[in-house]
Amino acid sequence: MNQRSLFWIPVLVRLFLVATVVGGGWVVWNAAIGLALGLLVLLILVLVQLHYMYLLSIWLDNPDQVRLADGWGSWTDIFAKLYRLRRDDQKSRNELAEWLSRFRKAMSLLPDGVVIMDDVLFLEWCNPVAEQHLRLDLDKDKGMRVTNLIRSPDFIDYIILGRYEQPLTLSLGERKLIVHLIPFENRRQILVTHDITESERLEQMRRDFIANASHELRTPLTVINGFLEIALSEELPSPIREQHNKLMAEQGKRMQHLVEDMLSLTRLESIDYPMRPEPVDVRSLLEQVKNEGEALSGARHKVSLESDGTALTGSTEELRSAFSNLVSNAVRYTPDGGSIDIIWRHSAAGPQYIVRDTGIGIKPENILRLTERFYRVDKGRSRETQGTGLGLAIVKHVLMRHDATLTIESELGKGSAFIVQFPTAVAGAE
Repeated sequence: MNQRSLFWIPVLVRLFLVATVVGGGWVVWNAAIGLALGLLVLLILVLVQLHYMYLLSIWLDNPDQVRLADGWGSWTDIFAKLYRLRRDDQKSRNELAEWLSRFRKAMSLLPDGVVIMDDVLFLEWCNPVAEQHLRLDLDKDKGMRVTNLIRSPDFIDYIILGRYEQPLTLSLGERKLIVHLIPFENRRQILVTHDITESERLEQMRRDFIANASHELRTPLTVINGFLEIALSEELPSPIREQHNKLMAEQGKRMQHLVEDMLSLTRLESIDYPMRPEPVDVRSLLEQVKNEGEALSGARHKVSLESDGTALTGSTEELRSAFSNLVSNAVRYTPDGGSIDIIWRHSAAGPQYIVRDTGIGIKPENILRLTERFYRVDKGRSRETQGTGLGLAIVKHVLMRHDATLTIESELGKGSAFIVQFPTAVAGAE
């Protein structure tokens, strides 16, 4: 039976009912009463239809909160179909909401920022990374024009010119971003942001490292080549020749130390160079460091050692390099007659290694940069002290491999204290 038959059969049944009432009243009473009864039945049927139409209208206004009526006659089938459509629609909406939730969760986990806008650049949605990159707040900024939120002339020009085939490099505060606008659908656009701040910083560090290393190596090479040219071009008296040889040997050692420090840094940073922890004879190690400091000082300073016997687990060779670098720095930057104290003790947070001196001190603005490669507070004095500029960088990487931290306390003209804090996990008892 087709849909047309299903609709018209109930209608014909109702018309037959009306005709039966009219005919029955006519036969029993008279024509007027028969017609009146027929009109009454017809009116009741119309009122029933209007009632169900009213219920349908209320349900259509608020389908989520109003229950759909059961219906009567043809309305039963109509309401049943509406209920099925409503149920299927609700299922589709739930599935869509679930997929939208998954999409937003996936977008939130991306390392790049994602902003969805309409065709006139009004913000519809963005992930948390985009909020950080572009300084947006989705709750407050939703529905606002993105060019009013990102007030950068370069960004506005990029949007206005519409040359989206090439990304834009954008600087916002301390961040450097790669921004790419991607049109999609008919009335939507996606703005993707990629943070290159760290990669730019690393690239700058690489360039600085190459430039500084080249400069540091060029100076001793220039000295050596200069003396060699003199030696080849003329016969020098023995005292002058010996002085030149001595200076060339010093510059050669300087280059050797620099290359060794560069190789040490490379090894420490390499993931293919794992640390092999072992019990460290701290007492013996500190005695070696103290002796090296006294040899470097040449009796110009008072070097003292204080140790409470706390043991340590780590790489003996790496720790010797870090401890020795801190002591040698203290010797180089402490005037004659000053003192250097080497302290090894156990604190509540774990073992501590402290090198305290009465040297020239460090300005507060320089302390944070001391562990950078080739960073020098006073370049002229650094050349006098024959440092490579890599000592504290090596210290920093050694401590990172031992889960230790370095704190620097200093006061100009009064001295400095370099405090190494090891975790309790590496401590032991001798």
